[in-house]
Amino acid sequence: MKYLCLGYFNKEKMDALPKEKNDAIMLECQYHLQELYKSGHVLVDAGVTQEVKSLQRVDGKIEVSNGRLTQLEKLIGSAFILEAQDIEEAIQVASLHPTVQISHGEQLGWEIEIRPIDSFDMKE
Repeated sequence: MKYLCLGYFNKEKMDALPKEKNDAIMLECQYHLQELYKSGHVLVDAGVTQEVKSLQRVDGKIEVSNGRLTQLEKLIGSAFILEAQDIEEAIQVASLHPTVQISHGEQLGWEIEIRPIDSFDMKE
């Protein structure tokens, strides 16, 4: 079974960090990402920027707007797909991610959401 994992952070708290502190935390993340990859369960991993556009069909036309998700307290900072036998194994694997391994993550509002994927197709 495949699982979509979304890593969230509190933008206000992250923005309050001095650049040097933020860079040091991101450097610390690299070790934990390598451990996650070594598990052999990660199919895709993407760090995402905060530029968001929303598409919606309105009156038969596609409307593009700035994403309303940027107005939330927590924003998506990473997304990864992993393969596991069940949700318990997915939790075990996702727990290797820096979001829950880095101690600063607790103060910065980091968390991971895990969702089972009901369909998955990779185009080559």
